[in-house]
Amino acid sequence: MNNRSATPVLSVRNLTRQYQSGESVLNVLLSANLDIYPGEVVGLIGPSGSGKSSLLHAAGLLETPTAGEVWIKGQECLRLKDDARTRIRREEVGFVYQFHHLLREFNAIDNVALPQMAAGVPQTLARKEAARLLTVMGLAERMEHQPGQMSGGEQQRVAIARAMSNKPSIILADEPTGNLDPTTSGNVFQSLFDLTRTEGVSALVATHNMTLTDYMDRVVTVRDGAIVPYS
Repeated sequence: MNNRSATPVLSVRNLTRQYQSGESVLNVLLSANLDIYPGEVVGLIGPSGSGKSSLLHAAGLLETPTAGEVWIKGQECLRLKDDARTRIRREEVGFVYQFHHLLREFNAIDNVALPQMAAGVPQTLARKEAARLLTVMGLAERMEHQPGQMSGGEQQRVAIARAMSNKPSIILADEPTGNLDPTTSGNVFQSLFDLTRTEGVSALVATHNMTLTDYMDRVVTVRDGAIVPYS
């Protein structure tokens, strides 16, 4: 599901990420290019150390690459000042990690409401939107529970709802089900996939779980520092 005639939600151009390793230089990404279009769910497949996380961190403006460009909704972001990059990251990008990183002292609804409040949404409206997202994720009966009172799969569903709470243009997910058993993993990813479709959000999902590729519109991998179709 994508619209290739539209402006890509996310584009990386000639992205290079190098790491110093002793006296040598390790090229994790080398002039990598990728476009993600509106409504598209793209899988990023590869083993640990292949460059998946480096790509996601650069695309999400969490790290500055060695070279290249990152365009989000038609705007090149790496040349922007820090406060402008922070605003785009907060408003346009949602992050889901392998570990949910929920605030344990807050219940589910507050975990999802807090990013909205940080963006200036009044508490009442933030909690209303949080309740809607949690209901969509099948957690209507768990909204008042703290993370320690929930299963691993439920906690990750809360994390997905939190990532969606500021209505981003794209979700960047790094091994979002990597800490779950196979059955729970499939259920959680189905929830993530369904929510991207319901909310009209694009997603780039890094995983080494090949069973999840059935959900993707297309699948790419990092090979010799470049992003290429997976086959």
